[in-house]
Amino acid sequence: MINRRTFLTGSITVTLLGSPLFSALAEKRKKRNLIIISLRGGMDGLSAVPPIDPLLEKYRPDILVKKTLPLTSDFTLHPSLKNFHSVWTQGKAAIVHSTNIPYTMRSHFEGQDLMESGGHKPFAEYTGWLGRGMEASGLEGLAIALPMPLILRSNANLDNYFPTKLSTPSTDIMNKVASTYPQNSKLRETIKRVLMRPYSMLSGSGSRKAHRLAATAAKALAKADGPRVAVFDINGFDTHAAQGGSNGEHADKLYNLDKIFETLHKNLGSAFDDTLILTLTEFGRKVEQNGGNGTEHGYGTAIMMLGGLVKKSQVFSDWPGLKRKNMFENQDLDATIDARSIYCSAMAVTFNTDFEKLKRQVFWDDPLLNVQDKLFIG
Repeated sequence: MINRRTFLTGSITVTLLGSPLFSALAEKRKKRNLIIISLRGGMDGLSAVPPIDPLLEKYRPDILVKKTLPLTSDFTLHPSLKNFHSVWTQGKAAIVHSTNIPYTMRSHFEGQDLMESGGHKPFAEYTGWLGRGMEASGLEGLAIALPMPLILRSNANLDNYFPTKLSTPSTDIMNKVASTYPQNSKLRETIKRVLMRPYSMLSGSGSRKAHRLAATAAKALAKADGPRVAVFDINGFDTHAAQGGSNGEHADKLYNLDKIFETLHKNLGSAFDDTLILTLTEFGRKVEQNGGNGTEHGYGTAIMMLGGLVKKSQVFSDWPGLKRKNMFENQDLDATIDARSIYCSAMAVTFNTDFEKLKRQVFWDDPLLNVQDKLFIG
């Protein structure tokens, strides 16, 4: 049985998905990539993107982030996010603040299920919003993961393949096996798709360090015939104690995230201009620090996004403020924007699919806002 510590602090993983064999329709338009980075544990949006508000120091005297990086007249950025800030200055990074999925019960297990499924009730759905979005857009692919992450599950043809260093046959052997099957057989097609994956991932010999894993993924996504979706999982954002401000546990997590941002930007090359990178987390943290100089589970948080498909550098928010009367349950940053609106809009842009179609087929026609024109380049 998985325990709480393993659940919250496990290894960093990445899944690549999206058929390299585009349909005739898809071949008529340029390939766009979507990268989702899941920050498990509840990322503190008030630490990553602090508002310029004297109330924040009152609530967080021991974990206040100082020497922040400038963003707007109302918000700043954590100093660990230097690479994100560099992309911001180029007009290719943005933030959505005071947002979250519509979940308020503060359980990691429930929250993470809902952030992947996009559903209304925990453990009620067996498919994920990204998988359903790919299915609705007519995309199919091969995932390098075991088991298939919930966020990517759908009823479409999403094959699952997770080889190890000891069990993976050589390329020559796999080609010989493929040649023994009829030209149009499903197994022959699958083997060919497996052979198109990056060797460092297939062999199991690639580094598990976040930035090296990001480099491998980015180089694959940059290929015209490569995958077009990547999902990163980063654990450890559950900062109940010794969270720190400019330095400390949360700062270290943001530094690692920023290293992934930098590596993706560098290794995507010109494909960065046709890419969207977005973060995802199950909830934010309480506004007020606790007795252990940490923060408890909260509600509203922030989404960070970067890539050439970002319309402009901005903090997009219907900001509720930090007065107690404006907080959710008098203790949390309120979430005034349904995060699923952001993800639905991002899929519409990167998958070249109608927003209303995705809203109906992926999110049950929930009242989501189409923010493509506000956030992304169409």
